[in-house]
Amino acid sequence: MLRAIGLRRALPAALAALAAAGAASAGEIRGQVRVTGSVPPPTMLRVTIDHYVCGTEKRAEDLVVSPARELQNVVVWLGNPPPGAPSTAPATPVQMDQKGCVFEPHVVVVPAGGTVEFLNSDRLLHNLHSKPRDNPAFNRTQPKGRTIPITFAQPEIVPVTCDLHAWMRAWVVVAPHAFYAVTDSQGRFRLDNLPPGEYTLRYWHERLGTGSRAVTVGDAPAAVTLELPVR
Repeated sequence: MLRAIGLRRALPAALAALAAAGAASAGEIRGQVRVTGSVPPPTMLRVTIDHYVCGTEKRAEDLVVSPARELQNVVVWLGNPPPGAPSTAPATPVQMDQKGCVFEPHVVVVPAGGTVEFLNSDRLLHNLHSKPRDNPAFNRTQPKGRTIPITFAQPEIVPVTCDLHAWMRAWVVVAPHAFYAVTDSQGRFRLDNLPPGEYTLRYWHERLGTGSRAVTVGDAPAAVTLELPVR
């Protein structure tokens, strides 16, 4: 009896130790994407309609570079995810809004089978239009305050535009597994909960194209700097 009580007391501690050991063995990749070459000045796009909401011009979002040459809106992922990498779509949809006649955020990642909720915070009519290769096309008018949920079943990179405001463009990246990230305003990204091993990082930018890099993940975080040449 005493031995059974001792085992019951020891079991939670043992499970906690195993969980801690698993967390300690999980690795991560921390990185930053930068541009090389001569960076052109930002492109300003002329606004031709609905000036009372949209203004008179918009900065193009196809090349957003910080003063330190850090590149925003780059999609980074593992070309060879670990076996058993989760791919189940989350219960919570990803959201993309339209504010000031611009899609926010400019790029979102959603797992295959997941849903993007398109919002309209502007006090005017927008239009969601896309012709994907592997997912169903859509063309939906959207008045202020209406949310339009769209589910994407197949992995691909999907452009989304507004027919009423020609400068508006965004991207939905439909991912086959969970190891995807989008760089922030400082070009930073992180992929975590990785078992140690050899991986291939792949990355895509709407204007500067694609690249790849081999990375070794161990017990300590792997730090990488990725570069894309300006074209």
